[in-house]
Amino acid sequence: MDHSVTPGSTTRGKQRPPSQADVAALAGVSSQTVSRVANHRPNVEPETRDRVLSAMRMLGYQRNSAARALTLGRFHVLGVVTFDIAAQGNARTLAAISRAAQAAGYSVNVVCAEAQTEDAVQQAVRQLTDQAVDGLIVIEAQILDRRGFDISSGVPVVVADGDPERCFPSVDTDQAAGAIAATRHLLDLGHRTVWHIGGPQDSYAARRRAAAWHSTLKEAGAPVPPLALGDWTAASGYELGRELAARPEVTAVFAANDHMALGLSLALREAGRRVPEDVSVVGFDDVPESAYFAPPLTTVRQDFEEVGRQCVALLLDRIDPPGGQRAGTEPVSVTPHLLVRSSSTRPPAAGRA
Repeated sequence: MDHSVTPGSTTRGKQRPPSQADVAALAGVSSQTVSRVANHRPNVEPETRDRVLSAMRMLGYQRNSAARALTLGRFHVLGVVTFDIAAQGNARTLAAISRAAQAAGYSVNVVCAEAQTEDAVQQAVRQLTDQAVDGLIVIEAQILDRRGFDISSGVPVVVADGDPERCFPSVDTDQAAGAIAATRHLLDLGHRTVWHIGGPQDSYAARRRAAAWHSTLKEAGAPVPPLALGDWTAASGYELGRELAARPEVTAVFAANDHMALGLSLALREAGRRVPEDVSVVGFDDVPESAYFAPPLTTVRQDFEEVGRQCVALLLDRIDPPGGQRAGTEPVSVTPHLLVRSSSTRPPAAGRA
């Protein structure tokens, strides 16, 4: 009588989950190799890794995450705290973090804090650490800019788009470089000056963009118009655009995000001001729809994919430091790029510098 055991069964006929030994037998490798593949260790030949992964899929093998966490002291889960998940930048950064984490073999737990207060952040951090995470990423948290703020969770923290005091390792788009490129582009076209619709002043990114716009005009010897403040929405860009449209001296506007640029463009058209023949418009972000605005929007493209990859890479380096030494808190800066489309051109003769 044949008493051999096939994967997923026992000699008593009861079903059991396939084991690492079953995968090893099918793939023709050792159990240690299966463990290295399951734990995303790098020291496995690509062909061998593919063979093991194929065997896992054939057998329906599932890693025992609880046992793995006890063995390695790792849960392979990253926590993310964000504050306005509907905001374009936050949503795209979160999506990029999720993709980068998945590629590294980690899952992501997200908590959206109700407000940017110390209590709200502490509560979100406690909620995530209670779920057992290996590290935390906090997106656009101005509250963390305070040196006195303390995250006493005992897990590594990385901040995306924030933390000017560098209390924590951070990753961000070079907001100043993007704003300088946008402002310089309009000046180089011959506009006497550039008006700016800024974002809310509780946003670190908005403050940096406005400061760079201001300094670029000063350095160029151009007049500095009053700063108009929106709230990132197309509606605020539209309301401010109605005011700017009534000023004949306005020939170029840099909006701190694409949605406000959209509202601005509509207000200009309704007032009989053509874009770009009468007023050039430049945005920031490069939302997927910006290439289909009427006209297509000149904008500064943020590489959210790279921000997400860098956040995850920086956090993993702090979870498992190479050589056992954690790096310092030097920020990682991701360079944005100006995309010139049809919404910007030379000014009408009366508005040239």
